[in-house]
Amino acid sequence: MSSYFPVGAGGWSPLTSDGYQWLEVDLGQRTKISAIATQGRYGSSDWLTSYQLMFSDTGHNWKQYRQEDSIGSFPGNNNADSVVQYKLQQPVVARFLRLIPLDWNPSGRIGLRLETYGCPYTSDVLNLDGSSSLVYRLSPGSRPTQTHVITLKFKTLRNSGTLLQVDGREGLTLSLEIERGKLLLLFRQASSAKLQQLASLASLLDDQQWHYVAVELRGQNLNLTVDKHTLGVKIPLKFHHLDIEELSVGTVEVMSSHKLFRSKKSFHGCLENLLFNGLNLIQLAKLQDHKVSLGNVTFSCAEPVSAAVTFPGPQSFLQLPWTASSSSGSASIGFQFRTWNNAGLLLTFDLPGQGGVVWLFLNEARLYMQIQKEGRVLLELSAGSALSDGQWHSVELNSKQSRLTVSVDKDEGGIKPVFSSGCPSGDIHGCRNPVTAFQGCMRLFSLDNRIMDLIAVQQKHLGNYSNLQIDMCGIIDRCSPSRCEHGGLCSQTWSVFHCNCSNSGYGGATCHSSVYQQSCEAYKHNGNTSGYFYIDVDGSGPIKPQLVYCNMTDSETWMIIQHNNTELTTVSPAAGLDHHSVHFSYSSEEEQLLGSIIQSEHCEQELSYQCRKSRLLNTPEGTPFSWWLGGRAPGRVQTYWGGAHPGSQQCACGLHGDCVDPQHYCNCDADIMEWTEDSGLITHKEHLPIRSLVAGDIQRPGSEAAYRVGPLRCFGDKNFWNTAFFEKETSYLHFPTFHGELSADISFLFKTTASSGVFLENLGIKDFIRIELSSSTRVVFSFDVGNGPLEVQVESTVPLNDNRWHQVHAERNIKEASLRLDSLPVATQEAPAEGHVHLQLNSQLFIGGTASRQRGFRGCIRSLQLNGVTLDLEERAEITPGVRPGCPGHCSSYGSLCQNQGRCVERAKGFNCDCSLSAYTGVFCHTELSASFKSGTSIRYTFKEPNKMSRNGSALPSSIHSDTTLRGENISLSFRTAQSPALLLYVSSYYSEYMAVLINKHGEKLCFHISFMSKECFSLDSFLTKTDFLNCSALVLTSLKSDALDPHLSRLASLGFTGCLSVVQFNSVSPLKAALLHPDTSPVHITGPLVQSNCDTTFSDLRNPLCHFPGVIAVVIFVILTGLAIAARHLYQRKDTYRTQEENRVKQEDCPDFPLNNPNDSQNLSMENPKEYFI
Repeated sequence: MSSYFPVGAGGWSPLTSDGYQWLEVDLGQRTKISAIATQGRYGSSDWLTSYQLMFSDTGHNWKQYRQEDSIGSFPGNNNADSVVQYKLQQPVVARFLRLIPLDWNPSGRIGLRLETYGCPYTSDVLNLDGSSSLVYRLSPGSRPTQTHVITLKFKTLRNSGTLLQVDGREGLTLSLEIERGKLLLLFRQASSAKLQQLASLASLLDDQQWHYVAVELRGQNLNLTVDKHTLGVKIPLKFHHLDIEELSVGTVEVMSSHKLFRSKKSFHGCLENLLFNGLNLIQLAKLQDHKVSLGNVTFSCAEPVSAAVTFPGPQSFLQLPWTASSSSGSASIGFQFRTWNNAGLLLTFDLPGQGGVVWLFLNEARLYMQIQKEGRVLLELSAGSALSDGQWHSVELNSKQSRLTVSVDKDEGGIKPVFSSGCPSGDIHGCRNPVTAFQGCMRLFSLDNRIMDLIAVQQKHLGNYSNLQIDMCGIIDRCSPSRCEHGGLCSQTWSVFHCNCSNSGYGGATCHSSVYQQSCEAYKHNGNTSGYFYIDVDGSGPIKPQLVYCNMTDSETWMIIQHNNTELTTVSPAAGLDHHSVHFSYSSEEEQLLGSIIQSEHCEQELSYQCRKSRLLNTPEGTPFSWWLGGRAPGRVQTYWGGAHPGSQQCACGLHGDCVDPQHYCNCDADIMEWTEDSGLITHKEHLPIRSLVAGDIQRPGSEAAYRVGPLRCFGDKNFWNTAFFEKETSYLHFPTFHGELSADISFLFKTTASSGVFLENLGIKDFIRIELSSSTRVVFSFDVGNGPLEVQVESTVPLNDNRWHQVHAERNIKEASLRLDSLPVATQEAPAEGHVHLQLNSQLFIGGTASRQRGFRGCIRSLQLNGVTLDLEERAEITPGVRPGCPGHCSSYGSLCQNQGRCVERAKGFNCDCSLSAYTGVFCHTELSASFKSGTSIRYTFKEPNKMSRNGSALPSSIHSDTTLRGENISLSFRTAQSPALLLYVSSYYSEYMAVLINKHGEKLCFHISFMSKECFSLDSFLTKTDFLNCSALVLTSLKSDALDPHLSRLASLGFTGCLSVVQFNSVSPLKAALLHPDTSPVHITGPLVQSNCDTTFSDLRNPLCHFPGVIAVVIFVILTGLAIAARHLYQRKDTYRTQEENRVKQEDCPDFPLNNPNDSQNLSMENPKEYFI
């Protein structure tokens, strides 16, 4: 239906064009309004460019219409002739409509032609005054049903009361109660008088506006709806078959001590269209149906007239005249307020006669009253707490005969203004705002017990005001429903809300994005080593983070999830049972487990059964004695064992044909008295994890069995390596429309050699979202949600088209937009305070290009996730021309993670660090290999002997290789010892030459004893100098016995070495690593005890350990044709500092300090602080 309301020949135009004008329309009856159309005044320059809409049933207590719960204004016209129509997102039921001009043509005046669209609205209304009631009783023989639907509308000024109660046949009660303005869903069992809360929804329901409520009970699921917000609730098991006997509203009777009494929480207000399973109960009451009982009700809605006023901003104020009575000598002020702000000025006035000023204000959500005079505080009182909770709070100030109870006496017979909230502009004596202005609502102003007429204020008949919304309370609860995701705690002020994401595992303005990686694979590629980590398998999705162990091995990255029993457990038969059953509880929740398994490339779990005369699966044709349950909870029965194929009812030995008894397919089915075992891995992902195990053949005499179910182990991340390569700018992939109306996060990795290109684009009618590489150093995130285009950009200091992987994370929510690039600072852009919040897209989502096929991206995009959901780029690339799945070349990005001469090795999905040329081990070649030595321990590494021709020729080969290229030889080791003197290293050549590295008598010098050179010693704080050496035949660590040695060196070598050595390396040979990890396949010979150690502890076998000399020696040795070496300086870096009085360089004549001729001196250990060197 279309209705036109003429307001003059050319339209409506007020005499004064200012912010205090409005146009009010009476539709004659309550109408369901669906659209509004505006037009400028005919034949003029008068039109509105923006306006607000308000609605009311009675012409009072107006409610502002908001789009998307945020936008309070509508765009108007840009000329006098065109018609601009808006369809209301939510139709409004009202009799009165008020249009408030906000802005108009600056070259004209306020002018308007208005048209509304809607239909008549009919309803049945019931008024409940706290003693009223309506009870509907079902027929005794009515058939029970699992589906019930209850709908109604209500309005009230009270913030508490029982709205509705449903009683079942078994004493079960389901009720809806308003508590502090929120609607609670409660239930109670017959055996308990206490109600249990199931859900809470909405707030500020005590605003005397109509609110829609629906309760839909379908089996075990219940949907609770308040206005346009719906909440799904899982109800207790007993309510799954709720047989309703009675439904009541208004005054509710409850049972206590087997007696009925009237609840104190009776509802005060109005109900409309109360429907139960399609029956209109108010209409039945009007028809005096025998199933309906009434008590003191009226079929109309009493509307209390209580005008409220809203103070929306710092410029808002209300000034009221106050004439104090000269006869009574008493005065009083009263009012109510509600706000979300912790601070704000409520009111102020001058003290008559005494010259002071009274201030009443909020601070830290408490009410304070101060009396000030000449800048001094004469009196301060405080009361209340938590007054910023959005509830109505009453305030009264009283004085009598110049004596204050909570306020100050007033000037007898004087007329003084009372200012509420802020102060008027200009120099007004008596109004100096000491705190922030009040933002909130006030009502029921009384001066000397006389209620002030705010409508008269609005009509300029009383007092003065500015920037107020009179006859309405415009408070909004921005935390109901909460926009904080993943359990973030919402708090708010009058204009904004905040999310506290502490301990939630998520971050951002709305706790949307996970702070954890999605897999162990992702942690590895951030440079992490093995350990416990939180992983979030769906990123910003609903699945919570879980704590797992990530085992970073050389080949794979394993995720390990434990359960409650991974040890070998003996089966104990129970009396009266012919089987033993066990259930496994995992450290992760159900959704976390399934998400981890689906995301992984491979998962496995050990399943082992050890037995003696205890059969397992019997035969493939027979009924199995034992079985297990696996897969999605509670699990499906499986009758195959670890190592066999699903459904085979076999064990691993049956598959391989090597069972103890060839007639059976499991070792345990041989039913022998000797212990045997069936074990293997369950690798079928659909059957993981193992939930339960049932062992059956355990009751016979002599039967014994034990089982073991290992932890769940998975490796690989299908999402992390899901990649597509876009060959040209016109190539793209397309996916269904991206739905991120309120929150959207997009993350991916890219690498390219191009300087620009669009990564992603999705369009709507007006809205859009786009992420692009706008230049070789800039990434831009742009979008439009109806407020005009906004963009966030991050500028890099290095080129991004370097063919290395770069990570992008963009997020947009109702508070802000953010963009993160690699480890650069996050760029943010705040959302407009009163802007659109819903992102409306309708086209396909384009990846790597645009709908126009221009500005496309050339390169690789990997691990693209939208709101935690990974798009399968590889699957779509398989069937799309110009796009290829996968992208090689990971070492350019991750090769730097390989340390200590580790070599990066490319894999189809990822990389490995090859540590074969490094003295270190571990996933990144970062783990030191150390061993503790005793005096009799030594390691001898034999080099490959050069061929005879090479040895007789003039060109001598390198110490290991057979080439004749002249190059440097590198020797390095680290040590920790309390022994001095000591032999650390001995290298001999095929030409009867040798070099020894030794610690001198006092332990502060290293000496090099080289066969064809004089001995030379160096302070551990100095640079090591000239060292020459030729081809090597053998390298010996610590202990050496040889007749060919220098007698002095032989005596010292016979003492051995007690201490710890680590990371010993000679060129590409690591003798200590070979001895510890590959003693059987390497050319090493170990004498004495060799124990792998971390070198962090002192050695218990040393007597009186007076000092430690930890350090690392790196020696560069050059092979020279002539046998005379050119010296190379040896660099070092101390790993632990100490002070020494030694000279940095030790002269040649100081070397006799070294006691090669006195073996007994090895017991003289010097007193010094521990030292550690990295040379």
